[in-house]
Amino acid sequence: MASLISETTQKIFTPENLRTAAKQSERCLVVPVRLRRAIKKYLREQEDPYMRRKVLRLSQSFSEIKDVNLHLVAETSKELAEDPLKSMEQSKRWKIKSAYGDIGLTYRDDETVAYVASRMPAVYSACYRVLSEVRRRLPGFLPTKVLDFGAGTGSAFWAMKEVWPKSVEKINIVEPSQSMQRAGRSLIQGLKNLPLIHSYTSLQALTKGISKFEREHDLVIASYVLGEIPSLKDRITIVRQLWSLTRDVLVLVEPGTPHGSNIISQMRSHILWMEKRKCRKAKVNKEDSKDLIDLRSGAFIVAPCPHDGRCPLEKSGKYCHFVQRLQRTTSQRAYKRSKGDPLRGFEDEKFSFVAFRRGQRPRESWPLDGMTFETLKEQRAKRNPEDLEIDYEGLVNIEETADIIPYEEVDPSAYDSDVMETDNVNDTYEDQDQDQEEETVNADLGGGWGRIIFPPVRRGRQVHMNICRPTNQDASEGSFDREVFTQSKNPTLHHLARKSFWGDLWPLGRNVTRTVS
Repeated sequence: MASLISETTQKIFTPENLRTAAKQSERCLVVPVRLRRAIKKYLREQEDPYMRRKVLRLSQSFSEIKDVNLHLVAETSKELAEDPLKSMEQSKRWKIKSAYGDIGLTYRDDETVAYVASRMPAVYSACYRVLSEVRRRLPGFLPTKVLDFGAGTGSAFWAMKEVWPKSVEKINIVEPSQSMQRAGRSLIQGLKNLPLIHSYTSLQALTKGISKFEREHDLVIASYVLGEIPSLKDRITIVRQLWSLTRDVLVLVEPGTPHGSNIISQMRSHILWMEKRKCRKAKVNKEDSKDLIDLRSGAFIVAPCPHDGRCPLEKSGKYCHFVQRLQRTTSQRAYKRSKGDPLRGFEDEKFSFVAFRRGQRPRESWPLDGMTFETLKEQRAKRNPEDLEIDYEGLVNIEETADIIPYEEVDPSAYDSDVMETDNVNDTYEDQDQDQEEETVNADLGGGWGRIIFPPVRRGRQVHMNICRPTNQDASEGSFDREVFTQSKNPTLHHLARKSFWGDLWPLGRNVTRTVS
């Protein structure tokens, strides 16, 4: 076991609660009953006999958009990504009126119905996974005013309703497709205790419809929308506008493809570069004092990046993405086609995301600082021989009682997520406790936590993991390392590594030795 040197470190992190703090991944997610009922009721009202054909057509449309984006002129994108100063010469470009519906996929009634039947549960699961991590990393963050850009049929809204059921009071929705807006309103019919919802067709309509002092939002989210915008300049324009409307946290979510990950990486680099440039200008011009600069300017990454430096995966041939498994709903099982094989009861939704927060990254102590780890040989040498004695009498009693299995009522929802679906959609969120899943120990936002990228590989008594980690105390730079944890050298971290999954955090220490293959 690991022993702690300082008493203060023991109060914060111990070998027992490190796993609780590092856990960020979600197991097989079951779509909430309320959302499943709403989707089923909406599809039943449409009465479309050609639903499978429309779902297939929608999938082909997504593929065509991806192909068009990949065949765009690469020189402009490369120039803008590598040297943002050149783009500043065209300052008028940032004032253009951009509506992604005009240059991306136009959702008509057919595409909307197919989207609700096939894609909405998966998009919801990715948004729920991302917002759940934001809540865990920012336990005191309770957004009251939210902006959902590219809201679609409301997948992010349903996720926010599950993550923060009581704090959200007002939501501004930007969605140019009238068909999507109608579907979103139909899905939330019958729900009680809804926040105040305003719908707009563009960001320009939003800014004209509200006063200047009411434009900032506690949380701004744009999910699965930037990839539908072919132009990189238009993407950056929109993200800059979204950042200007953000008071605290901005969340971007895209599909977990090389193209989606590249979009997230470009937006991440641009926001960080823009805020660093503002801080340098403020210090040179002496517009504010140092304390005011720290409070009012700057930005840092809440998740998934553990640092604010250049992404170490940019030229590695790999791309940063994560996966969320969800149990398929009845509509997905009914309308999705499989390639000759029986359709599985679950699917894996891959996604890439980034969450920004205004201000400066807090300085925190690293979780493994002050901990000393014993080897397996040292642990065995300290074992008490009395602990190795076997109580045969107690063992026999345990085996006898184990044979008696009491009758238990089996919950049908454990086997089929749609058994409990009914036509009643009048349930409320009053019975939900917002803090029912709050962890007692949370990972802080300092530089002492890395991120597990890709699934860990377990080989015998070794665990191989790819970890994105900060390289300095202020987390201004980072690296991507492959680390090996063995049971003989460090049983404590080896046990933690065996329990870790893709997307979890990994505790770091400046004085802890690591093995790199």
